[in-house]
Amino acid sequence: MITYHVAKTGTDTNPGTEAEPFLTISKAASVARAGDTITVHEGEYREWVKPPYGGMSDMRRIVYTAAEGERVVIKGSERVTAWENIKGNVWKATVQNSIFGDYNPFSEIVIGDWLVYPVNRQVHLGDVYLNGKSFYEAKDLAGVYTPDILTQILDHWTKEMVPVKDVEQTKYRWFAEVAAKTTTIYANFQGADPTEELVEINVRKCCFYPDKPGMDFITLRGFEVAQAACPWTPPTGDQPGMIGAHWSRGWIIENNIVHDAKCSAISIGKEGSTGNNFRTFRRDKPGYQYQLESVFTALKYGWSKETIGSHLIRNNVIHDCGQNAVVGHLGCVFSEIYDNHIYNIAIKREFYGHEIAGIKLHAAIDVVIRHNHIHDCSLGIWLDWQAQGTRVSKNLFYHNNRDLFIEVTHGPCLIDNNILGSKYCLDNHAQGSAYIHNLFAGLISPRKMLNRATPYHSPHSTDVTGYAMVYGWDDRVYQNLFVGGQTTRPVGTSIYDGCTTSLEEYMARVDALDAVNPGDLNLFEAVEQPAYISSNCYLNGAEAFCQETDKFEQSTFDAEYSIEAGDEVYLNITLPEGFDTYVSPSHSTATLNRVRIVDADFENPDGSALCIDSDFMDVQVNTAVCGPIAGLTSGKNRIKVWG
Repeated sequence: MITYHVAKTGTDTNPGTEAEPFLTISKAASVARAGDTITVHEGEYREWVKPPYGGMSDMRRIVYTAAEGERVVIKGSERVTAWENIKGNVWKATVQNSIFGDYNPFSEIVIGDWLVYPVNRQVHLGDVYLNGKSFYEAKDLAGVYTPDILTQILDHWTKEMVPVKDVEQTKYRWFAEVAAKTTTIYANFQGADPTEELVEINVRKCCFYPDKPGMDFITLRGFEVAQAACPWTPPTGDQPGMIGAHWSRGWIIENNIVHDAKCSAISIGKEGSTGNNFRTFRRDKPGYQYQLESVFTALKYGWSKETIGSHLIRNNVIHDCGQNAVVGHLGCVFSEIYDNHIYNIAIKREFYGHEIAGIKLHAAIDVVIRHNHIHDCSLGIWLDWQAQGTRVSKNLFYHNNRDLFIEVTHGPCLIDNNILGSKYCLDNHAQGSAYIHNLFAGLISPRKMLNRATPYHSPHSTDVTGYAMVYGWDDRVYQNLFVGGQTTRPVGTSIYDGCTTSLEEYMARVDALDAVNPGDLNLFEAVEQPAYISSNCYLNGAEAFCQETDKFEQSTFDAEYSIEAGDEVYLNITLPEGFDTYVSPSHSTATLNRVRIVDADFENPDGSALCIDSDFMDVQVNTAVCGPIAGLTSGKNRIKVWG
């Protein structure tokens, strides 16, 4: 096992020792083999590192690490200094296209399946940064001088949404003209002198991403990674991120600061051979159909637990990205995402589509997402298709447009001990989930999906055993704390009114219909699936399921709920007398009914029985009050929940 060193004082003709280091990370990557470590020293490295080799096992990795205590930055941008003043605050710079290689972000557009906005204009993958702050692209040269982009953005987004993060920054605008050999960039610097300040432009698609799949067991640790022109990453497309595993296994991405990806910061997703934006370019079939095909194509190419996934993404700070902090379809299976701080995702709002979230995963089979701090995002976490064996646990959400979205999946999916603190907590367009010991402080919106069927799998496997529509419900809702007051729309479990309350009752109703008018599929669509609901708490106008008999309900009680955010984050909540004596025992595999469609139990990813016996703070409990924190008491509570 060899340790190679990289430093700004080195050269790539050196042997890569600490005394004689390499100059570039890419040179070190070209010689490192399984078991080796690459230690990178202080400085900015403007390169796309494409690891050509992977490790052999979890114990024989290739480790890329920043030297302890040193700030090491990998950037997808280059500095531009040759600016010429045109008029007032507007300057221009002309660069040779050779700086971009075969990928000029100022001619590449944001495009792909499920991209919705902008309409009647294009947004390019290029960007301009003044002292680290990104600009907005103007529609034309005139827009560099006038605030058209500001008006356009603010008119597009409703007041219900988290606003554009920095309205003043929308006045900083750029426009590019791309010729055969040069690219000219015009930019409004709002009084700053770009010849004296730090001005950078996107140049590279990625910063740390192999150019071929199968680079297994790589660790990336302790870096700052920023300013790459990575493209739109739908589940039907190639999914390169600013950092990414590129259809590999066993990566560890930890203790990094990752920001200003044009689209997605970290990708643990699919690659182009299983389909690449065919809906957009062929236009002959729905994207839904191409997504189904990508699942079966991936299986044909060997998609399994033994070959793909099992990544760890932990202890990272990820912010100010246009589409996702973490994205993945198929390649995310069997992974863990935990202890990350994710914020300002898709808040710039230059473009919008149906693949945007802090964490956006398709086919998150046996994925565990826990202890993440997610705020000021267009959407916090979006689990879309095949969230089977998935667990979302002990996460802190607030000030998002929506906290959590579960879509067209059949479970089992466990949502436990989370603080869902935004005005819009949950879109539940799925079935077969369990919601246990959460705090819901906002809207919960259910929806059936009877016009598209999605796959389900053998437990703890990628093997497809069938596919089904989403009939709605088949949910378990226990020991949650529902607090109204932030919205006039539904908070609580009254959305389940009309559901059956057991599988036996459900089957009896189906059989009764069959006896009168025999049929098959139509019978199951006509009866609401079960809702298993008990032992929840309802305050501030939150409404209970009409058949919930065991509950703690004081709907007129003002809980004075708030999230107090700064360097540390506090939950403020006042609870009524008797709250802390209303307790119930922990749930486990044995107490959670099997999900109907998949016919599978709620289990740990390794197939062992699970027990929900620790709270948001990791305090072990056998019986607990409603909500995610076992220490909540009657009266005023101010509890530090992050920092």
